[in-house]
Amino acid sequence: MESNRPLILITNDDGIHARGITHLINTALKFGDVVAVAPDMPQSGKSSAITVNAPLTVSTHAPIGEARIYSVNGTPVDCVKLGIHAVLDRKPDLLLSGINHGSNAAVNNIYSGTMGAAMEGCLLGIPSIGYSLLDHSPDANFEPLTSFIEEITHKILCNGLPKGICLNVNFPSDCTPRGLKTVRAAKGRWTEEYADYTTPHGTPFYWLTGKFLNEEPGNTETDEYWLSQKYGTIVPIQPDQTASDRISEIAEILKR
Repeated sequence: MESNRPLILITNDDGIHARGITHLINTALKFGDVVAVAPDMPQSGKSSAITVNAPLTVSTHAPIGEARIYSVNGTPVDCVKLGIHAVLDRKPDLLLSGINHGSNAAVNNIYSGTMGAAMEGCLLGIPSIGYSLLDHSPDANFEPLTSFIEEITHKILCNGLPKGICLNVNFPSDCTPRGLKTVRAAKGRWTEEYADYTTPHGTPFYWLTGKFLNEEPGNTETDEYWLSQKYGTIVPIQPDQTASDRISEIAEILKR
């Protein structure tokens, strides 16, 4: 018999076995029927990448509570697309991505597979939220986030989101957040992005590293500021990257 409860699709970029997605599944079960479709291995940094030159398969896993669990040998966006195409029998009422192990605040949103999945849901007209914790540890403690995730999830299920908007939610680590702030992403960039090494045979190679440079420290309008103050942050994101307010300006430049 078809359930009349909301249908919630969950994915992530840390892989189906990550502790963060298990916590999100258990939290979401309070609000509806949950189906998780996540990568079969970590896919961090994949943004909105899709698999175009290899076949994709869907594997079934043991349920978590009443949630149905599947993995895909692809990216987070592959998981959203295949979840809707091959797993679900109807369009989900909500898409949740995460809980990511690590920050997706500020410019990290651009690279994030977690947010790539949320933006894919948004493009498909599904209210979508990406959740992240500023802790890369596989054993990160997600318990302090539970009530905040419940609050946000419940309100979006009840009220929806504006068309073309999804949410990027980040939480500070090692504490219970002091509250929630709806703000914008801080402006910043990564510096010293690669460490240089040489193999025993003299071949150079490079390993991604780097430091995030916040270009507006102390700005109370930004996510980085409030995360430093131990608040959770909510940033509205729009997948449409068209600079509509600059079209006339660019047209004029090209006429010169």
